[in-house]
Amino acid sequence: MDEDNREKMMSAPRIFVERTLALIKPDAVHKADEIEDSILQSGFSILQKRRLQLSPEQCSDFYIEHYGKLFFPHLTAFMSSGPVVALALARQQAVATWKAIMGPVNSIKARETHPDCLRARFGTCDLRNAVHGSESFSAAEREIRFFFPNSVIEPIPLGDAAKDYLSQYVSPTLLTGLTELCKRKPADPFTWLADWLLQNNPNKPKISDGTVVEAAA
Repeated sequence: MDEDNREKMMSAPRIFVERTLALIKPDAVHKADEIEDSILQSGFSILQKRRLQLSPEQCSDFYIEHYGKLFFPHLTAFMSSGPVVALALARQQAVATWKAIMGPVNSIKARETHPDCLRARFGTCDLRNAVHGSESFSAAEREIRFFFPNSVIEPIPLGDAAKDYLSQYVSPTLLTGLTELCKRKPADPFTWLADWLLQNNPNKPKISDGTVVEAAA
């Protein structure tokens, strides 16, 4: 690669796919298919999905930043009143895009100012407003791990950024594994390499002890 192309690649903006959490609240679970269609039509990928019912204690933990506010008891009671659907979403600018698709918190006002947003279409007030979304990338990290404890929350690079990521983080580990494979010559090389990569993954996630318990059927 000549010096000019190298400089262009280094100066090019790094494009990443973000992750964010979407919750379909108890008042809108019966509209989950329509909401998921809107999500997919907006360019999101649904990475993980769970339908579950939270206990009041789990709701309190999830909404801990609102603890002490007047609406907090009503919020936890409502969110534990029926099943929810948790979705880990991914796309470029996922947090901001999902917030825009949801619309204003108050569904009544949303119908006046953003009639096509999800809260205007499926919500009824500021509490029963159909959907929840992460406020920021750091909030998304915490919230996704709350519902999907084994998740690894990292921005996914695209384009040249992906090539840089592969060359920096993936290729060295893979090369080491292939070298070991050649030395050991196992009877089943594919299984051996897969096991080796699992054991030597430098980005191996740490599994959280706090899990969300599925509601009994």
